[in-house]
Amino acid sequence: MLDAAAALLGEQGYEAATLKAIGERAGIPTASMYHYFADRHQVDAELLKQHLSELDTLIGAALDHPSAQTLPEAVDVMIDLHLDYFRRHPSCTELWFAGRHETLDELVRAFDEAQAERLWRHLVERGFIPAGTPLLPLLLAFEVGSRLFDIAFRRSPAGDDATIAEARRLVTAYLETYVSEGPGRRG
Repeated sequence: MLDAAAALLGEQGYEAATLKAIGERAGIPTASMYHYFADRHQVDAELLKQHLSELDTLIGAALDHPSAQTLPEAVDVMIDLHLDYFRRHPSCTELWFAGRHETLDELVRAFDEAQAERLWRHLVERGFIPAGTPLLPLLLAFEVGSRLFDIAFRRSPAGDDATIAEARRLVTAYLETYVSEGPGRRG
């Protein structure tokens, strides 16, 4: 059922992936779908949880075996990882951006907050940002990055490259202010 939901989301978009359409795609009568899921939002949440788990694993691998030698390279690694995942999994993109409802919003927000904290620790450990840098800049960088990805994927199903380039510039320039000015100058 989740594979059918992913296929419909990727092929036809959020609005087309109704519980009835998912059941038809999976070869399951609509009435039987309700034995597994109370509503379409539960399907969305379960599918997004799968995507978040896969993305979490990819991020963990990238941070456990870092290739970045500078802060801008570390930002690029995170952006490239997300961009590649969204491009390969259009169902995730639909749920992350187009299909947002309260449950999905909460899942994405919690995921971004956890990844921001994870990246913050990584950047401090690698010496890319000063040890006293607060977590807030990373939380904001993820929030801004997510919003710019939303715009990029609304502009193009594959994510508008110009918008992604601007996301890189904006996030990198913002985080670099903590390197050049140090955390003591922030309020």
